[in-house]
Amino acid sequence: MKEQFSKIGYILAMAGSAVGLGNAWKFPTMVGTNGGSAFIILYLAFTLFVAFVVFLAELSIGKITKKDAVGAFMHLAPKHKKAWGMAGFFMVGAILIVCFYSVVIGWILKYIYLSFFTLPKSIDEAGEVFTNLITLDLSSQIICFSIVFLLIFWVVSLGVKSGIERLNVFMMPSLFILLMLMLFYSFSVDGFSKAFLFLFEPDFSAISYASVLDALGLSFFSLSMGVCVVLTYSASMDDSTNIIKSTLSIIFINVLIGLMMGLVVFTFIFEFGANPKESGAGLVFVSLASLFGNMGVVGNVLCVLFFIALFFAGVTSAVSMIEPFAFYLINKFGLSRMGALVRIGAFVYVVGVLCILGNHKDYSSYLTFFNQSLFDNLDHLTSNILMPVSAFVICIFVGFVVKKDTIKSFFVPYMGEFGFKIWLFFIRFVCPLAIVDITLGGKVSGLVLKAFGV
Repeated sequence: MKEQFSKIGYILAMAGSAVGLGNAWKFPTMVGTNGGSAFIILYLAFTLFVAFVVFLAELSIGKITKKDAVGAFMHLAPKHKKAWGMAGFFMVGAILIVCFYSVVIGWILKYIYLSFFTLPKSIDEAGEVFTNLITLDLSSQIICFSIVFLLIFWVVSLGVKSGIERLNVFMMPSLFILLMLMLFYSFSVDGFSKAFLFLFEPDFSAISYASVLDALGLSFFSLSMGVCVVLTYSASMDDSTNIIKSTLSIIFINVLIGLMMGLVVFTFIFEFGANPKESGAGLVFVSLASLFGNMGVVGNVLCVLFFIALFFAGVTSAVSMIEPFAFYLINKFGLSRMGALVRIGAFVYVVGVLCILGNHKDYSSYLTFFNQSLFDNLDHLTSNILMPVSAFVICIFVGFVVKKDTIKSFFVPYMGEFGFKIWLFFIRFVCPLAIVDITLGGKVSGLVLKAFGV
């Protein structure tokens, strides 16, 4: 019998999967540049009325069947079982994500080490340090990536209860405590008031159609949906777990940590007059590193705490990406957990090293496809193609393919008859259209608005 999460273990494991590196740069930047709390209101609305609906759909597939991703789709499909079973292979997207995600966590590990020494004191100097790391310093990257790789696979090898749950029970509260320590320090810094206004002062004039699409897209892709993580973790959910309360708790933790990250990040951005609209790796590895470098010993301490917090967020997300495919190999081929992980690990390690080589000046020309590095290609493939297509397939499968009575009997005890009817309408019509609209950059809604003369 498959191990089961405890109630709190499931919430923390799913929250750990959802809370990732994007909470440090993508979420705060989107909030800050799209109207502050006006954007947060939009994001929460889409999270509760769209992403929440799809999350529950994926959860139901795993919870009802208690099978791996492929087996779950085949079990619930009334016909064409093998064809629908192929939908479970979207879990390959999670393996591709962990290949390049582990490289980034390796960078964070390197910066934890650098934080104990002299930090760069200017944006130019910090940019040079980061550029040299990814384009010249092959040995450091491979060593750090290897450490992260071994840690992630060691945790998953221990199993659901002893490995994944125990990691998240330790790392998620630790992440919260680290952020609280930095937040308390931020209260004493002049930049905090500006950061607070930047994130929470509603500016509805800053809301554009692009902001609406950003909020909708962020709501979908900030909950680890579309790569069978929700499905697989839910297959190990304790039967007494309330799925509605648990899912709302996961959403709350994800949003809370995103906002805490935002307050910490932008406090220092405003304190030293850096660019608050910068996003991505540059915000963390260049801007923040140089800001901490101007704060003396206190800056070193804060830098260590901040990158440890990022490390925890990254590792909990990466661990969740391994379990779906490992669970499938164990069930399908009767492999031991270690046997499954050795096979997955060999692929992840090789592709991860190739991602590192793809950014290196001496090898990048051999690993560039469609004018992008292997790293960027994998990022685009998973985030822009596999995840949205998978989410769309889940909507169609649960909304139209699975027997209505099966889904109804599962959800009605939690949401009642009327709540189920509303949820079913959303999963059949609202969510699929929203996913298509996000994927096509708003072209669907644009045509609708144009048809109505808007």
